[in-house]
Amino acid sequence: MSIEITRRKSRQIRVGNMAIGAGAPVSVQSMTNTFTADIGSTVSQIQRLEAAGCEIVRAAVPDMPSASAIRRIKENISIPLIADIHFDFKLAISAIEAGADAIRINPGNIGGKKPIHAIVDVARDHDVSIRIGVNSGSVEKNLLEKYGGPAPGALVESAINHVDFLGSIGFEQVKVSIKSSDVLKTIEAYRLFSAQSDAPLHVGVTEAGGLYAGIVKSSVGIGTLLLDGIGDTIRVSLTRDPVEEVRVGYEILRSLGIRKRGPEIISCPTCGRCEIDLFSIAEEVEKALMTMTLPVKVAIMGCVVNGPGEAREADVGIAGGRDTGILFKKGTVVKKIPQNRLVEELLAAVAEIETDIKQT
Repeated sequence: MSIEITRRKSRQIRVGNMAIGAGAPVSVQSMTNTFTADIGSTVSQIQRLEAAGCEIVRAAVPDMPSASAIRRIKENISIPLIADIHFDFKLAISAIEAGADAIRINPGNIGGKKPIHAIVDVARDHDVSIRIGVNSGSVEKNLLEKYGGPAPGALVESAINHVDFLGSIGFEQVKVSIKSSDVLKTIEAYRLFSAQSDAPLHVGVTEAGGLYAGIVKSSVGIGTLLLDGIGDTIRVSLTRDPVEEVRVGYEILRSLGIRKRGPEIISCPTCGRCEIDLFSIAEEVEKALMTMTLPVKVAIMGCVVNGPGEAREADVGIAGGRDTGILFKKGTVVKKIPQNRLVEELLAAVAEIETDIKQT
């Protein structure tokens, strides 16, 4: 029995050449952690993110050299670039003029309606969309007093006020994020906002933490909201290489049956029957297939006793044994392989499947 997810109806905006909302595929985003003014490092990281499947990337713009760097960065990448702005509205204007496809601002720390109006005028002239990013650390003081802190209601009222203001001056190319490092507050805030606005939503859990905490928090928070049909674009926030954020983002979408990109790798947790270094093998295969885009299911199993049977739904797989392992396809053993050639043979079989798919 499959669960059918009914997407929330939202209006559509564009971030460069990417459609967001109104039934467009849920897109996967990440953010650079380089100094944006260091053009070479920033471009290199974005190109790695592109190879991993990142569809929209955001870069911090804390100063004018970073804003100016947007132009050169854009010349060397192929995905839309969002400029992330805090405090200084002039940075937003400069980033737009330098070619940013969108900007992210938190209106609560930009300095009032006049500077926001100035940003909107330039954004409209350059056909650039705006993300209103509200988080628990920058809610307006009056709302903190009203709700007794950064409660979901405070986050939502702040976001609604900003959306309404932009709407009042005729600007509708807006998407919204309402994030907290608290998963339950994040979920409640997005649900409350969804009942009050049709603005497309960028979903994530902010400051989620390192690899383990970050993956768990993001999977629970983002996954719960996606099951509710809430979310038009997502970013997994990890204190790691941002390429990991993209990998996790796609795995969340894949686990919910929303999107499939690249190989799905299934592997056993190992037990006393395992006689190969399955951890290293799994890691080697994951790295080798990181940039593959076709949705092939690959199994890496620790023993020949249960491997083909437990992973019979895999397109191709290997199972290890003492000195010798096996290669199997759809649960059927194809051939025996020396242990030291397991990875080589598996990758060759995956490449063969990929070629066959492309030719059909």
